[in-house]
Amino acid sequence: MSQVFDAIERSSRSELAALQLQRLKSTLDRVWHNVAPLRSKFERAGVRPEDLASLADLAKFPFTTKADLRDAYPFGLFAVPREKIVRLHASSGTTGKPTVVGYTQADVALWAGVMARSIFAAGGRPGDLLHNTYGYGLFTGGLGFHYGAERLGCTVIPMSGGQTEKQVQLIADFGPKIIACTPSYLLTLADGFAEQGIDPASTSLRLALAGGEPCTREMRAAIEARMSLHVMECYGLSEIIGPGVAMECFETKDGLTIWEDHFYPEIVDPSTGEVLPDGAFGELVLTTLTKEALPMIRYRTRDLTRLLPGTARPMRRLDKFAGRSDDMLIIRGVNVFPSQIEELILKSSVLAPHYVIEVTRPQHMDEVELRVEMLPEGDNESARSQAAAELQHHIKSYIGITARVRVVPTASIERSVGKARRVVDRR
Repeated sequence: MSQVFDAIERSSRSELAALQLQRLKSTLDRVWHNVAPLRSKFERAGVRPEDLASLADLAKFPFTTKADLRDAYPFGLFAVPREKIVRLHASSGTTGKPTVVGYTQADVALWAGVMARSIFAAGGRPGDLLHNTYGYGLFTGGLGFHYGAERLGCTVIPMSGGQTEKQVQLIADFGPKIIACTPSYLLTLADGFAEQGIDPASTSLRLALAGGEPCTREMRAAIEARMSLHVMECYGLSEIIGPGVAMECFETKDGLTIWEDHFYPEIVDPSTGEVLPDGAFGELVLTTLTKEALPMIRYRTRDLTRLLPGTARPMRRLDKFAGRSDDMLIIRGVNVFPSQIEELILKSSVLAPHYVIEVTRPQHMDEVELRVEMLPEGDNESARSQAAAELQHHIKSYIGITARVRVVPTASIERSVGKARRVVDRR
């Protein structure tokens, strides 16, 4: 059996199910008595907390969505008095109002605990030096990793995002073993090392805790080969707690183990909301089992994946995310995920993993333009033209859409210092 941070990670499926049912009943009862908007949704659906006799009965209860959070802005979904809230975070709010999340003292302790468990599962140990590039502030990434690493006993470098040249210098000077980072920023850092004459594979970094955006198998392989480290994926979202909902285990590296003692997962059909069996692809829905300030009942994450049996631990795993039900692009009737295009880019030996997809509708038809960088070796106009033609052909053959492809010189596309903005939809 693998080493674990918490004894609960060794629990059998039956022990875990009993704990989940107990905690779920308690959570539903607290929501009913303390969160008026959700109680109203329960009443409209004709359900009460006592209607939950088994875990399967959760399917009777209504979903919670990001719209519910925005409608209750800022504090309307809190289950405790505002005076009991010790921390507020908020999403970036790219459309409409931001979603606000609150934490009690117990929630902050819970968050630090699941993050410490996550870092340990990924291969981190007490005393390791951890370089944290996630943004601090209203975004949950920076403080989530920070508190978890400190709980585990790591030495934290709270660098936050940006200042790539300084990041490179501090990594070279301090010699951290672990870096907490978005996948796209790892590529930016690799370029930063190379620009300063440092081989990205020669640094002290051995473990990257990657989250905040999707990471395809091809991108992970490219990062690992270039930087000579292990990329371990972390999953979370602010509405549930922040990072720390699920983590890849170093022993198996085969998908994200979801911490089911705190977060109950379901997979549903994105169109009908019907609960699907384990192993079927659909939309991930999460219910918090232990949160005080902002309990979430059947929250629709919009992330598309499937539930798999546990391996390193009895808790179930999340498969690689296949995209998002709300990020999916429909191009002339064809469902397209940016990750599909990224996979084709990463299969090329001459293209760099820096790209932007722009969708427009100049008249009545959707048009797609893809800008992607050439690798510095052999970068010339003729090679770019040939690479563009090949990629355009592969996109048509494998995805089924016609895209205008422009292969641009190295370093032409703006680098990300956080979540990469891969898609610009101007329709």
